[in-house]
Amino acid sequence: MQLNVLGGKLEACCFEPLTGFYRDGFCHTSEYDTGSHTVCARVTDAFLSYSQSVGNDLSTPRPEFQFPGLKDGDKWCVCAARWLQAQEAGFAPPLVLSSTHQRALEVVPLELLMEHAMDLTI
Repeated sequence: MQLNVLGGKLEACCFEPLTGFYRDGFCHTSEYDTGSHTVCARVTDAFLSYSQSVGNDLSTPRPEFQFPGLKDGDKWCVCAARWLQAQEAGFAPPLVLSSTHQRALEVVPLELLMEHAMDLTI
């Protein structure tokens, strides 16, 4: 069983659009996922624009990779390092902790993820 950053069972991120390295709706990962697509983010226009400006176009559909192109409000398993890069530039999108894989903690501190969590109620 794969776990989320809070130590619980990893929950689904999004089925429409179908996300995840394995396109199964979860931010599941393995040694084959060298980009660590482990952060379940709700993308924003600002994040999408920033990503495109640094060479990672997430808005344009790429059917050959089963990639629909994202729009504001979509949830997507983004690379932990890319999320951190966006956070450092001031464009981090909100995220879902229960759907963010624990492997993200290898790149991003839990406290920082918690600051941007949509599902944290304390």
